[in-house]
Amino acid sequence: MIVEIISTGTELLLGEILNTNFQYLSQNLNKLGFDILYETTVGDNEKRMEEVLHDAMARADIIITTGGLGPTRGDITKEIVMKVCKKDSYLNPEIWRKIEAYFAKMGIAVPPNNKKQAIVPKDAEILENEAGTALGIWLECNGKTIILLPGPPAEVKDICKKRLWDMLQKKFAGQRIILSRVLHLRGIGESLTAEIIDDLILHQTNPTLAIYARCGETIIRITAKAEDSKIACNMIKNMQEKLTERLEKYIYGVDDESIADVLGRLLLHNNATIAFAESCSGGLASSLLTDIPGSSEYFLGSVVTYTNMAKNKLLKVQQATLDKFGAVSRETACEMAVGVKNLLGSDYGVSVTGNAGPGASEDKEVGLVYIAVASKEAVCCQEHRFSSNRTENKLRIAITALSLAVDEIKSKNTM
Repeated sequence: MIVEIISTGTELLLGEILNTNFQYLSQNLNKLGFDILYETTVGDNEKRMEEVLHDAMARADIIITTGGLGPTRGDITKEIVMKVCKKDSYLNPEIWRKIEAYFAKMGIAVPPNNKKQAIVPKDAEILENEAGTALGIWLECNGKTIILLPGPPAEVKDICKKRLWDMLQKKFAGQRIILSRVLHLRGIGESLTAEIIDDLILHQTNPTLAIYARCGETIIRITAKAEDSKIACNMIKNMQEKLTERLEKYIYGVDDESIADVLGRLLLHNNATIAFAESCSGGLASSLLTDIPGSSEYFLGSVVTYTNMAKNKLLKVQQATLDKFGAVSRETACEMAVGVKNLLGSDYGVSVTGNAGPGASEDKEVGLVYIAVASKEAVCCQEHRFSSNRTENKLRIAITALSLAVDEIKSKNTM
Protein backbone atom coordinates (compact mmCIF):
# COMPACT_ATOMS: atom_id res chain seq x y z
CA MET A 1 0.00 0.00 0.00
CA ILE A 2 1.30 3.44 -0.95
CA VAL A 3 1.22 6.01 1.82
CA GLU A 4 1.52 9.78 1.61
CA ILE A 5 2.06 11.87 4.73
CA ILE A 6 0.83 15.45 4.66
CA SER A 7 2.33 17.68 7.33
CA THR A 8 0.34 20.88 7.83
CA GLY A 9 1.40 24.11 9.47
CA THR A 10 3.05 27.30 8.27
CA GLU A 11 5.48 27.03 11.19
CA LEU A 12 7.00 23.95 9.50
CA LEU A 13 7.60 25.84 6.26
CA LEU A 14 9.20 28.71 8.18
CA GLY A 15 11.57 26.30 9.89
CA GLU A 16 10.36 27.33 13.34
CA ILE A 17 9.91 23.72 14.45
CA LEU A 18 11.43 20.42 13.37
CA ASN A 19 9.07 17.93 11.72
CA THR A 20 9.68 14.98 14.03
CA ASN A 21 6.20 13.61 13.30
CA PHE A 22 7.21 12.58 9.79
CA GLN A 23 10.30 10.79 11.08
CA TYR A 24 8.27 8.89 13.68
CA LEU A 25 5.48 7.95 11.27
CA SER A 26 7.74 6.91 8.39
CA GLN A 27 9.97 4.76 10.59
CA ASN A 28 7.06 2.87 12.13
CA LEU A 29 4.97 2.58 8.97
CA ASN A 30 7.93 1.12 7.11
CA LYS A 31 8.33 -1.50 9.83
CA LEU A 32 4.70 -2.46 9.31
CA GLY A 33 5.32 -2.92 5.58
CA PHE A 34 3.78 0.27 4.21
CA ASP A 35 5.61 2.13 1.46
CA ILE A 36 6.02 5.84 2.24
CA LEU A 37 6.52 7.23 -1.25
CA TYR A 38 5.48 10.84 -0.74
CA GLU A 39 5.69 13.48 1.97
CA THR A 40 4.23 16.95 1.53
CA THR A 41 4.38 19.93 3.84
CA VAL A 42 1.77 22.62 3.34
CA GLY A 43 0.97 25.82 5.18
CA ASP A 44 -2.32 26.81 6.77
CA ASN A 45 -3.86 27.90 3.50
CA GLU A 46 -7.21 26.51 2.40
CA LYS A 47 -6.60 26.56 -1.37
CA ARG A 48 -3.11 25.02 -1.20
CA MET A 49 -4.16 22.42 1.33
CA GLU A 50 -7.05 21.37 -0.90
CA GLU A 51 -4.69 21.02 -3.88
CA VAL A 52 -2.26 18.92 -1.86
CA LEU A 53 -5.05 16.62 -0.70
CA HIS A 54 -6.33 16.10 -4.25
CA ASP A 55 -2.79 15.25 -5.42
CA ALA A 56 -2.34 12.76 -2.58
CA MET A 57 -5.61 11.00 -3.32
CA ALA A 58 -4.58 10.60 -6.96
CA ARG A 59 -1.35 8.73 -6.13
CA ALA A 60 -1.62 7.12 -2.68
CA ASP A 61 -3.83 4.49 -1.05
CA ILE A 62 -3.49 5.86 2.46
CA ILE A 63 -3.17 9.55 3.29
CA ILE A 64 -2.10 10.57 6.79
CA THR A 65 -2.24 14.20 7.85
CA THR A 66 -0.66 15.74 10.94
CA GLY A 67 -1.63 19.08 12.43
CA GLY A 68 -4.51 21.48 11.94
CA LEU A 69 -6.97 19.77 14.33
CA GLY A 70 -6.87 22.38 17.08
CA PRO A 71 -9.54 24.87 18.17
CA THR A 72 -8.34 27.99 16.33
CA ARG A 73 -9.39 29.46 12.99
CA GLY A 74 -6.00 28.47 11.56
CA ASP A 75 -6.71 24.80 12.26
CA ILE A 76 -8.40 23.85 9.00
CA THR A 77 -7.25 20.31 8.13
CA LYS A 78 -10.46 18.58 9.19
CA GLU A 79 -12.63 21.10 7.39
CA ILE A 80 -10.65 20.77 4.14
CA VAL A 81 -10.79 16.96 4.26
CA MET A 82 -14.56 17.05 4.79
CA LYS A 83 -14.92 19.47 1.88
CA VAL A 84 -12.84 17.35 -0.51
CA CYS A 85 -14.60 14.15 0.56
CA LYS A 86 -18.03 15.82 0.60
CA LYS A 87 -18.67 14.68 4.17
CA ASP A 88 -21.24 16.17 6.49
CA SER A 89 -20.35 16.67 10.16
CA TYR A 90 -21.99 16.59 13.59
CA LEU A 91 -21.17 17.47 17.17
CA ASN A 92 -20.25 14.27 18.99
CA PRO A 93 -21.59 14.67 22.56
CA GLU A 94 -19.36 11.96 24.02
CA ILE A 95 -16.26 13.63 22.68
CA TRP A 96 -17.41 17.02 23.96
CA ARG A 97 -17.89 15.55 27.46
CA LYS A 98 -14.36 14.17 27.36
CA ILE A 99 -12.98 17.56 26.33
CA GLU A 100 -14.86 19.18 29.23
CA ALA A 101 -13.49 16.56 31.62
CA TYR A 102 -9.95 17.11 30.29
CA PHE A 103 -10.09 20.80 31.17
CA ALA A 104 -11.90 20.18 34.46
CA LYS A 105 -9.07 17.88 35.55
CA MET A 106 -6.69 20.82 35.09
CA GLY A 107 -9.07 23.17 36.91
CA ILE A 108 -9.68 25.29 33.81
CA ALA A 109 -12.97 26.31 32.21
CA VAL A 110 -13.38 24.98 28.68
CA PRO A 111 -12.82 27.73 26.09
CA PRO A 112 -15.89 27.89 23.80
CA ASN A 113 -13.80 27.44 20.64
CA ASN A 114 -12.77 23.96 21.82
CA LYS A 115 -16.24 22.77 20.83
CA LYS A 116 -14.86 22.78 17.28
CA GLN A 117 -12.75 19.76 18.22
CA ALA A 118 -15.86 17.71 19.01
CA ILE A 119 -17.25 18.20 15.50
CA VAL A 120 -16.46 15.13 13.39
CA PRO A 121 -17.27 13.84 9.90
CA LYS A 122 -20.20 11.46 9.59
CA ASP A 123 -19.23 7.80 9.16
CA ALA A 124 -15.73 8.50 10.51
CA GLU A 125 -14.03 6.36 13.14
CA ILE A 126 -12.67 8.26 16.12
CA LEU A 127 -9.10 7.67 17.32
CA GLU A 128 -9.10 8.78 20.93
CA ASN A 129 -6.28 11.02 22.11
CA GLU A 130 -5.41 10.57 25.79
CA ALA A 131 -2.60 13.13 25.61
CA GLY A 132 -4.66 16.10 24.40
CA THR A 133 -8.01 17.31 23.12
CA ALA A 134 -7.56 16.92 19.34
CA LEU A 135 -9.10 13.71 18.03
CA GLY A 136 -7.56 11.39 15.56
CA ILE A 137 -9.98 10.59 12.72
CA TRP A 138 -10.11 7.65 10.30
CA LEU A 139 -12.41 7.90 7.30
CA GLU A 140 -12.86 6.27 3.92
CA CYS A 141 -13.21 8.48 0.86
CA ASN A 142 -13.47 7.38 -2.79
CA GLY A 143 -11.63 4.12 -2.09
CA LYS A 144 -8.87 5.85 -0.11
CA THR A 145 -8.15 5.71 3.60
CA ILE A 146 -7.60 9.14 5.14
CA ILE A 147 -6.23 9.40 8.67
CA LEU A 148 -6.11 12.73 10.48
CA LEU A 149 -3.68 13.09 13.39
CA PRO A 150 -2.99 16.09 15.63
CA GLY A 151 0.23 18.11 15.46
CA PRO A 152 1.90 17.77 18.89
CA PRO A 153 4.32 14.80 18.71
CA ALA A 154 3.27 13.39 22.10
CA GLU A 155 -0.35 13.24 20.89
CA VAL A 156 0.63 11.61 17.58
CA LYS A 157 2.54 8.91 19.44
CA ASP A 158 -0.30 8.33 21.91
CA ILE A 159 -2.84 7.71 19.13
CA CYS A 160 -0.47 5.61 17.03
CA LYS A 161 0.75 3.34 19.82
CA LYS A 162 -2.65 2.78 21.40
CA ARG A 163 -4.86 2.64 18.31
CA LEU A 164 -3.57 3.37 14.83
CA TRP A 165 -0.90 0.69 14.40
CA ASP A 166 -3.33 -2.09 15.37
CA MET A 167 -6.06 -0.71 13.11
CA LEU A 168 -3.75 -0.53 10.11
CA GLN A 169 -2.50 -4.07 10.66
CA LYS A 170 -6.04 -5.42 10.95
CA LYS A 171 -7.36 -3.66 7.86
CA PHE A 172 -4.30 -4.30 5.71
CA ALA A 173 -3.40 -7.72 7.07
CA GLY A 174 -1.78 -8.82 3.82
CA GLN A 175 1.03 -6.30 4.11
CA ARG A 176 4.52 -7.71 4.13
CA ILE A 177 6.66 -6.35 6.97
CA ILE A 178 9.83 -4.33 6.52
CA LEU A 179 12.76 -4.70 8.89
CA SER A 180 16.06 -2.83 8.93
CA ARG A 181 19.39 -3.23 10.67
CA VAL A 182 21.98 -0.49 10.86
CA LEU A 183 25.73 -1.15 11.01
CA HIS A 184 27.98 1.59 12.41
CA LEU A 185 31.51 1.83 10.98
CA ARG A 186 34.48 3.97 12.01
CA GLY A 187 37.87 4.48 10.47
CA ILE A 188 36.57 4.19 6.92
CA GLY A 189 34.83 6.68 4.63
CA GLU A 190 31.63 6.35 2.68
CA SER A 191 33.33 6.04 -0.72
CA LEU A 192 35.78 3.32 0.33
CA THR A 193 32.98 1.39 2.01
CA ALA A 194 30.97 1.55 -1.21
CA GLU A 195 33.97 0.36 -3.21
CA ILE A 196 34.56 -2.67 -0.95
CA ILE A 197 30.94 -3.84 -1.20
CA ASP A 198 30.25 -2.58 -4.72
CA ASP A 199 29.18 -5.99 -6.05
CA LEU A 200 26.68 -6.45 -3.20
CA ILE A 201 25.19 -3.04 -3.93
CA LEU A 202 25.10 -3.71 -7.67
CA HIS A 203 23.15 -6.95 -7.28
CA GLN A 204 20.95 -5.93 -4.36
CA THR A 205 17.24 -6.71 -4.62
CA ASN A 206 15.87 -7.82 -1.27
CA PRO A 207 17.40 -7.02 1.16
CA THR A 208 18.61 -3.63 0.00
CA LEU A 209 21.69 -1.72 1.13
CA ALA A 210 22.11 2.00 1.75
CA ILE A 211 25.35 3.74 2.71
CA TYR A 212 25.64 7.23 4.15
CA ALA A 213 28.01 9.30 6.27
CA ARG A 214 27.00 10.84 9.57
CA CYS A 215 28.99 12.76 12.20
CA GLY A 216 32.34 11.13 11.60
CA GLU A 217 31.08 7.60 10.99
CA THR A 218 29.77 5.57 8.07
CA ILE A 219 26.39 3.88 8.22
CA ILE A 220 25.17 0.82 6.30
CA ARG A 221 21.44 0.15 6.49
CA ILE A 222 20.19 -3.31 5.53
CA THR A 223 16.46 -3.44 4.77
CA ALA A 224 14.45 -6.59 4.09
CA LYS A 225 10.79 -7.04 3.15
CA ALA A 226 9.14 -10.38 3.88
CA GLU A 227 5.96 -12.16 4.91
CA ASP A 228 6.98 -12.25 8.57
CA SER A 229 9.71 -11.02 10.88
CA LYS A 230 11.48 -14.40 11.10
CA ILE A 231 12.06 -14.54 7.35
CA ALA A 232 13.11 -10.88 7.26
CA CYS A 233 15.56 -11.40 10.14
CA ASN A 234 17.16 -14.35 8.36
CA MET A 235 17.54 -12.32 5.16
CA ILE A 236 19.20 -9.51 7.11
CA LYS A 237 21.43 -11.97 8.98
CA ASN A 238 22.73 -13.49 5.74
CA MET A 239 23.54 -10.06 4.30
CA GLN A 240 25.13 -8.90 7.56
CA GLU A 241 27.46 -11.91 7.50
CA LYS A 242 28.62 -11.00 3.98
CA LEU A 243 29.28 -7.42 5.04
CA THR A 244 31.09 -8.49 8.19
CA GLU A 245 33.44 -10.72 6.18
CA ARG A 246 34.70 -7.63 4.37
CA LEU A 247 34.29 -4.86 6.93
CA GLU A 248 34.61 -6.54 10.34
CA LYS A 249 37.52 -4.39 11.53
CA TYR A 250 35.49 -1.22 10.90
CA ILE A 251 32.13 -2.28 12.35
CA TYR A 252 31.76 -1.19 15.96
CA GLY A 253 28.01 -1.22 16.59
CA VAL A 254 24.58 -2.35 15.43
CA ASP A 255 21.30 -0.39 15.33
CA ASP A 256 21.16 2.14 18.19
CA GLU A 257 24.55 1.19 19.62
CA SER A 258 26.88 4.18 19.88
CA ILE A 259 30.64 4.46 20.31
CA ALA A 260 29.91 5.57 23.89
CA ASP A 261 28.07 2.26 24.46
CA VAL A 262 31.07 0.34 23.15
CA LEU A 263 33.52 2.29 25.35
CA GLY A 264 31.37 1.74 28.43
CA ARG A 265 31.14 -2.00 27.78
CA LEU A 266 34.90 -2.24 27.33
CA LEU A 267 35.58 -0.41 30.57
CA LEU A 268 33.12 -2.56 32.51
CA HIS A 269 34.51 -5.77 31.03
CA ASN A 270 38.05 -4.82 32.01
CA ASN A 271 37.06 -3.33 35.37
CA ALA A 272 38.69 -0.08 34.32
CA THR A 273 37.92 3.60 34.89
CA ILE A 274 38.31 6.69 32.74
CA ALA A 275 38.46 10.48 33.09
CA PHE A 276 38.41 13.30 30.55
CA ALA A 277 40.18 16.62 30.15
CA GLU A 278 38.51 18.66 27.43
CA SER A 279 39.28 22.00 25.90
CA CYS A 280 37.77 22.71 22.46
CA SER A 281 35.11 19.99 22.84
CA GLY A 282 33.75 21.78 25.89
CA GLY A 283 32.83 18.64 27.84
CA LEU A 284 30.86 17.05 25.00
CA ALA A 285 32.81 13.77 25.03
CA SER A 286 32.08 13.41 28.74
CA SER A 287 28.43 14.24 28.11
CA LEU A 288 28.13 11.52 25.45
CA LEU A 289 29.60 8.97 27.83
CA THR A 290 27.32 9.96 30.70
CA ASP A 291 24.29 9.56 28.43
CA ILE A 292 24.81 5.82 29.01
CA PRO A 293 22.93 4.46 32.05
CA GLY A 294 25.32 3.08 34.64
CA SER A 295 28.30 5.10 33.42
CA SER A 296 29.15 6.02 37.03
CA GLU A 297 30.61 2.52 37.28
CA TYR A 298 33.56 3.51 35.12
CA PHE A 299 33.47 7.27 34.51
CA LEU A 300 35.21 9.12 37.36
CA GLY A 301 34.74 12.65 36.08
CA SER A 302 36.07 15.34 33.79
CA VAL A 303 37.48 18.84 33.71
CA VAL A 304 36.94 21.43 31.01
CA THR A 305 40.22 23.32 30.88
CA TYR A 306 39.41 25.93 28.30
CA THR A 307 42.23 28.33 29.16
CA ASN A 308 45.97 27.89 29.54
CA MET A 309 45.63 28.90 33.18
CA ALA A 310 43.17 26.04 33.80
CA LYS A 311 45.41 23.56 32.00
CA ASN A 312 48.34 24.63 34.15
CA LYS A 313 46.56 24.92 37.52
CA LEU A 314 44.27 21.90 37.32
CA LEU A 315 46.12 19.45 35.08
CA LYS A 316 49.68 20.51 35.85
CA VAL A 317 50.51 21.12 32.21
CA GLN A 318 53.91 22.79 32.40
CA GLN A 319 53.97 26.49 31.64
CA ALA A 320 57.09 25.86 29.59
CA THR A 321 55.10 23.43 27.39
CA LEU A 322 52.34 25.98 26.84
CA ASP A 323 54.83 28.75 26.09
CA LYS A 324 56.89 26.70 23.65
CA PHE A 325 54.28 24.57 21.86
CA GLY A 326 50.97 26.30 22.64
CA ALA A 327 47.67 24.91 23.87
CA VAL A 328 46.95 23.29 20.50
CA SER A 329 49.83 20.84 20.38
CA ARG A 330 50.71 17.19 20.77
CA GLU A 331 52.81 17.98 23.84
CA THR A 332 49.99 19.77 25.64
CA ALA A 333 47.48 17.05 24.80
CA CYS A 334 49.77 14.37 26.27
CA GLU A 335 50.33 16.31 29.49
CA MET A 336 46.59 16.96 29.79
CA ALA A 337 45.79 13.24 29.49
CA VAL A 338 48.36 12.31 32.12
CA GLY A 339 47.24 15.21 34.28
CA VAL A 340 43.57 14.23 34.42
CA LYS A 341 44.48 10.57 34.97
CA ASN A 342 46.59 11.58 37.97
CA LEU A 343 44.07 14.13 39.22
CA LEU A 344 41.15 11.70 39.40
CA GLY A 345 43.06 8.44 39.83
CA SER A 346 41.58 6.73 36.77
CA ASP A 347 43.05 3.89 34.72
CA TYR A 348 42.76 5.96 31.54
CA GLY A 349 42.90 9.67 30.94
CA VAL A 350 41.61 11.19 27.70
CA SER A 351 42.39 14.72 26.58
CA VAL A 352 41.16 16.96 23.78
CA THR A 353 42.76 20.23 22.76
CA GLY A 354 42.44 22.11 19.50
CA ASN A 355 40.77 24.84 17.52
CA ALA A 356 37.11 24.15 16.75
CA GLY A 357 36.75 27.41 14.78
CA PRO A 358 35.63 29.59 13.21
CA GLY A 359 38.71 31.75 13.80
CA ALA A 360 42.35 30.71 14.03
CA SER A 361 44.21 30.89 17.34
CA GLU A 362 47.90 30.62 18.23
CA ASP A 363 48.54 30.62 14.47
CA LYS A 364 47.01 27.10 14.36
CA GLU A 365 44.52 26.46 11.59
CA VAL A 366 40.83 25.95 12.25
CA GLY A 367 39.96 22.29 12.82
CA LEU A 368 43.40 21.23 14.05
CA VAL A 369 42.88 18.98 17.09
CA TYR A 370 45.06 16.74 19.24
CA ILE A 371 43.50 13.87 21.17
CA ALA A 372 45.52 11.83 23.67
CA VAL A 373 44.85 8.76 25.81
CA ALA A 374 47.08 8.04 28.79
CA SER A 375 47.33 4.66 30.52
CA LYS A 376 49.81 3.33 33.06
CA GLU A 377 51.93 2.00 30.20
CA ALA A 378 52.10 4.91 27.77
CA VAL A 379 50.45 7.93 26.18
CA CYS A 380 49.01 7.76 22.68
CA CYS A 381 48.27 10.96 20.78
CA GLN A 382 46.64 11.56 17.40
CA GLU A 383 46.48 14.66 15.24
CA HIS A 384 43.20 15.35 13.44
CA ARG A 385 41.83 18.02 11.13
CA PHE A 386 38.11 18.74 11.04
CA SER A 387 36.51 20.92 8.42
CA SER A 388 32.87 21.48 9.42
CA ASN A 389 31.29 24.33 11.37
CA ARG A 390 32.04 24.82 15.05
CA THR A 391 29.07 22.86 16.38
CA GLU A 392 29.61 19.88 14.09
CA ASN A 393 33.37 19.97 14.70
CA LYS A 394 32.78 19.66 18.43
CA LEU A 395 30.60 16.58 17.94
CA ARG A 396 33.07 14.96 15.55
CA ILE A 397 35.93 15.70 17.96
CA ALA A 398 34.05 14.20 20.90
CA ILE A 399 33.17 11.02 18.96
CA THR A 400 36.77 10.70 17.77
CA ALA A 401 38.01 10.99 21.37
CA LEU A 402 35.71 8.16 22.47
CA SER A 403 36.82 6.12 19.47
CA LEU A 404 40.52 6.54 20.27
CA ALA A 405 39.83 5.49 23.85
CA VAL A 406 38.16 2.33 22.53
CA ASP A 407 41.20 1.52 20.37
CA GLU A 408 43.64 2.04 23.21
CA ILE A 409 41.69 -0.11 25.66
CA LYS A 410 41.30 -2.87 23.06
CA SER A 411 45.02 -2.81 22.35
CA LYS A 412 45.80 -3.48 26.00
CA ASN A 413 42.95 -5.82 26.93
CA THR A 414 40.60 -8.45 25.59
CA MET A 415 36.88 -8.02 25.17
